Amino acid sequence: MAPAKQPLGAASVFRVARPSTVDLIAIELRTAIFSGALPVGSQIGEVEIATQLGVSRSPLREAAQRLVQEGLLTATPGRGLRVSAIGTEHLQDLYDARSAVEFEAVRIIVRDKAALGDIETALSELERVSEGQDARAIGDADLAFHRHLVEASGNSRLTRYMATLAIETRIASFSTSDEYIVRRDVSPTYRALLKALCAGDAEKAVAALQTQFDEAVARLTGDLEPEKVEKIETITEAITVPPALRPLDVTGAPE
Repeated sequence: MAPAKQPLGAASVFRVARPSTVDLIAIELRTAIFSGALPVGSQIGEVEIATQLGVSRSPLREAAQRLVQEGLLTATPGRGLRVSAIGTEHLQDLYDARSAVEFEAVRIIVRDKAALGDIETALSELERVSEGQDARAIGDADLAFHRHLVEASGNSRLTRYMATLAIETRIASFSTSDEYIVRRDVSPTYRALLKALCAGDAEKAVAALQTQFDEAVARLTGDLEPEKVEKIETITEAITVPPALRPLDVTGAPE
């Protein structure tokens, strides 16, 4: 007699894991570094930060080690953890890494005819924000545009890499100047990039991105040509003291 077949339904269902306390702490630390609530070079005081977040020191240490592996925190023997700095000597490496991720995202978008609506919306938001005087908001909108670009590829790994690279880009901006400096106008390469994507021209899209990255490195290193300097505005009004980290709701979250 043939053995009875076992039902497959229950075995084929995978539970979606709930974010653990460590996951939630890691997310909050990344956000704090991006916003400047944890400034570049600042020391990570376990007791103080654990108290602010309302968590114990053990999951905080584990979350911090994740950020060490991502390069967002630096561990120094005998001196603990500090928020990483990215000096001008490392800018080209950073933008080379962004090139690898964003160029591949462009090729996927062109090949798979990915939806471009989110990219168009993100660019319109960048253009809108750039009419104002808030340097941080302009910087946020610019990085949001690039994250939407990568997300449009539908590749979850590229999206994950870009999330870290976006924070590193913000760290680099904080590391290379005492002020937060952005380009005052939106480079025409952004519209050129979108036009190339709509036309299915990966080569032109990549060329537009390369020009953006070259200009960004030149701006951050102070090597931008004189005729382009006037297009850059330093808005210092107030990078005010960032608020303390907010307490996390870890109710029911596994350690």
